[in-house]
Amino acid sequence: MTKLKNLVPDMQKRSWKSILLDWSIYIVLLILVLVIIYIDPKFLSLKNASAILSQASTRIILALGVSGIIVLGCTDLSLGRSVGMAAIFTASFLQDPSYGSRVFPNLPELPLIIPILGAIALCASFSLVHGFFVAKLKVAPFIASLGMQLVIYGLMSIYFDVVNDSAPIGVLNPKLSKLAQGAFHIGTIRIPYLVCYAVIAIVVIWFIWNKTVLGRNMFAIGGNSEAANVSGINIIRNMLIIYVIAGIMYGIGGALEVARTGSATNALGQSYELDAIASCVVGGVSMRGGVGSIGGVVTGVLLFQIISYGLVFAQVNPYLQYFVKGAIILLAVSVDTQKYIKKK
Repeated sequence: MTKLKNLVPDMQKRSWKSILLDWSIYIVLLILVLVIIYIDPKFLSLKNASAILSQASTRIILALGVSGIIVLGCTDLSLGRSVGMAAIFTASFLQDPSYGSRVFPNLPELPLIIPILGAIALCASFSLVHGFFVAKLKVAPFIASLGMQLVIYGLMSIYFDVVNDSAPIGVLNPKLSKLAQGAFHIGTIRIPYLVCYAVIAIVVIWFIWNKTVLGRNMFAIGGNSEAANVSGINIIRNMLIIYVIAGIMYGIGGALEVARTGSATNALGQSYELDAIASCVVGGVSMRGGVGSIGGVVTGVLLFQIISYGLVFAQVNPYLQYFVKGAIILLAVSVDTQKYIKKK
């Protein structure tokens, strides 16, 4: 009986430790948000909420792409450069027809869908090559993604330098701008179109993860690739499909991002991969593979975007912003590591 009494407090103690471990990153982020609100109470407004949702929408699409790769137990540092490549490609073919200094002055006005599909196909192709190096040639994911990052940036910069002499590609077709900058209203609440695209992406990727054989195989490969291989799963094919899906999301995100910002340079997309990966980890997607949820990814992006926007809104020193983001990433990965150790 005495042993039982001693056991109960121990179980409760472990339970509380487990709860604190699971929620520690969210507690820290909540504290940061409260600090930002304390610094400038104007942060709490519908206008800011709309702006955060607009910025978060493309980030959600990108995070949904890279999250599948992370679930596989891999990573993708080329995400940001893929976004920039898609943005430059889309912008160069969808400038305002009345603009006299277009990249391609003799090109007739194209339907929006053609350059956007071209950008998506371009990103998907590079992601397929990337996935081939990892899945077939067994190159370490970090090294493969680093190499692909440099390859894409180099080719993108050459194209950018040749077609527009390294000048920003702007004055976009108003139809493209409206695609991302437009919104509809419910009463006094402004809902950006970008939010609708993000919701569609969330539904599609959720369905793939939870209702398809590909989704089950993805988690199986990330959890234990050897066991997945023994059970008859075609690891190479499934990994390549996940990489291609990621590339498709990068292409969509890049096209929407240039439509949102209004211009493109070869610097667009820089460091986007860090925010996307960090958001996934904050949302509970394990860097060790096999663990993750769509709800967690979306939550992670929103929290990370609130913090990023809030730091800028509160006029926090830009260098301190890097410090805060880096600390959040370290904390999130540390929590993930502790969860993994505990399970073992």
